Amino acid sequence: MSVDDRPTPSAPDDDPWLWLEEVEGARALDFVERQNRLTLEKFGGPAFARDRDTLAAIYDRPDNIPYVSRSDGLLYNLWKDANHPRGLWRRTTIAEFRKPNPSWEILLDIDQLAAKEGEDWLLNGSSSLPGDAPQTMLSLSRGGSDAVTLREFDLNTKSFVAGGFTLPEAKGGAAWVDPDTLLLSSAIGEDMATTSGYARTVRLWRRGQPVGQARVVFETTSDRMSAYCDVDRTGEAPRILFVDRQDFFNFDVWLGTEGGATVKLDLPSDIWLQLHGDWIALKLRSAWTVGGITHPADTVLGISLSAFLAGQRNFAVIFPPSPRRALQGLFWAKGRLVLSILDELRPVFEICTPSAAGWSSTRLPGLPAIGVVDVWRFDSHESESNGDLLANVQDPLTPPSLMLIEPDVASPTVLKQAPRTFNADGLIVTQHEAISIDGERIPYVQTGPAGVTGDAPVYMSAYGGFGLSVKPYYNSGLGKLWLERGGTIVQANLRGGGEFGTRWHDAGRLAGKRLSHDDFAAVAADLVRRGVTRAKRIAAQGGSNGGILITNMLTRYPERFGALFCTIPLIDMRRYTKLLAGASWIAEYGDPDKPEEWEWLQTYSAYHNAKPGQPYPPILIATTRRDDRVHPGHARKMAAKLHAMGYEAYFYEPAAGGHGYGKDNKERAGFEVLGFRFLKDKIGWQDGEA
Repeated sequence: MSVDDRPTPSAPDDDPWLWLEEVEGARALDFVERQNRLTLEKFGGPAFARDRDTLAAIYDRPDNIPYVSRSDGLLYNLWKDANHPRGLWRRTTIAEFRKPNPSWEILLDIDQLAAKEGEDWLLNGSSSLPGDAPQTMLSLSRGGSDAVTLREFDLNTKSFVAGGFTLPEAKGGAAWVDPDTLLLSSAIGEDMATTSGYARTVRLWRRGQPVGQARVVFETTSDRMSAYCDVDRTGEAPRILFVDRQDFFNFDVWLGTEGGATVKLDLPSDIWLQLHGDWIALKLRSAWTVGGITHPADTVLGISLSAFLAGQRNFAVIFPPSPRRALQGLFWAKGRLVLSILDELRPVFEICTPSAAGWSSTRLPGLPAIGVVDVWRFDSHESESNGDLLANVQDPLTPPSLMLIEPDVASPTVLKQAPRTFNADGLIVTQHEAISIDGERIPYVQTGPAGVTGDAPVYMSAYGGFGLSVKPYYNSGLGKLWLERGGTIVQANLRGGGEFGTRWHDAGRLAGKRLSHDDFAAVAADLVRRGVTRAKRIAAQGGSNGGILITNMLTRYPERFGALFCTIPLIDMRRYTKLLAGASWIAEYGDPDKPEEWEWLQTYSAYHNAKPGQPYPPILIATTRRDDRVHPGHARKMAAKLHAMGYEAYFYEPAAGGHGYGKDNKERAGFEVLGFRFLKDKIGWQDGEA
């Protein structure tokens, strides 16, 4: 029988499925509705509904931690539950927050707003002036999309400002200069967007002025990723940082005023930069020779800003890296620089304080050296910080604790403790290493029953991209519906991530992306070698960049998996730069329009490499229609091609959710449970419910 397997690596542009890229096209929506119906008929039903409701109830629990940020001494939170699925935006005091059941002041009921205006509103974020100024810009998203509508809100009256700042839907945001002036970084307007779909300009927008008349004070070219700005109020006077973002990892930074940029900082473009008062701290991505000294990649350097602008280059070394000790982030809090570090995957936090005499450093006390620890500044506005930090501490079997770390206090204070949402009796967490195809050691964390049976139902996941580190968080969904029912979960730290710094990231990007996929396959093989399970009992899931990973397991390593769940995925590496924000990821993958780069991209473009007659395991590919970051056409086209070749491939696409799994807790639970039901069915695991 003749099978149409277009497109192929030899004819990558002969694509019969382009019509599925029409997000709202009638023919495309007919395909989506038909496939949704088939998938739900197969994996929906009473068991699906029961598990979805179980998981939604966990996500809606009243004793979940209400995560907060502080502004002008008040704590702000967006809370979702069964009665408020879109959310309540609310605030309280720190004294009230310390109570078991705080009293909250409701600022905006998003469900009421959506019903009143007949829009699928979600609150994407807020931007306020520091101090007690009531002006706030709210970002409202339709169905979870990245594009937002900006509307001015008054915190005193708890209402939108009549005749205030309002901007139609577009990608971007705004920063306050003063109560009557914004710096707008938005793609709205003719010739205001880059090819990635982000803002090309920064405009000075004054109250009462039509946005079309707002003056452009900073701009970049359309082939760059974006232009934006930040208002820094930590110095003697406010100053503006203008950023020309070349690509995902390179920036040109300028100092200036509301009138525009004045001084370009003479720094490498591939750095992480943090400025506070008269101090600069930066993390290198590549080696840099300055002041007669060559500093290796991942070093953190510091210098006085005024001295730097005067021509001095006597940088102090704040953090020297090592092969398996890497910086994860840095931020300022009241004149102290906080470094987040992974040392052999163990969390470490250092506090660095600059002075005219040099930099001093001490370890942040009272935090565990195992599990997952995240630390961030309590105050939204750096200029308001009194040095207080928040920490979130957890591991795969221990639910999160939210802690307050106050300056000069010996140990953190527990503010809130998340509930235990699954029975962890008899379960253990262990760490292992697989050997990849080139001999590199690939760490992974395994959680499940002690001992091995050779037949464990295993759920595997990973990411491996953009220098993002994967950490073994407490996962209520997997805990309740996989671990509690006797399964095992495995999380792998692939190259392409940031667990061991730039060298780890670079090894798994561009042409090295295939190595990232080899790493995941090596972990699957190691589970079999260790006697944990067999290949047909391994279920794997990955999303976004992980969608490339999962579809490459399908086409390159089908014998190592029993079932695959691919979510909000990037798949078609020939056309990805032409779809939504795709052009912004060229620095991670490469440019398919350059023949020499297409040579490596085609090796992991599973959309082109899928061919008939292979032992592919069953796969469920799921996306959302409101994902305006990774185009839903990737998932649609891959599913259609697999169907055309006769494979067992399922597809699911809810109407909302953005680049995520749903706009509320019930939708998110349904998306996840559909995947769990599919994976369990296809690896032959009835989890005790036969």
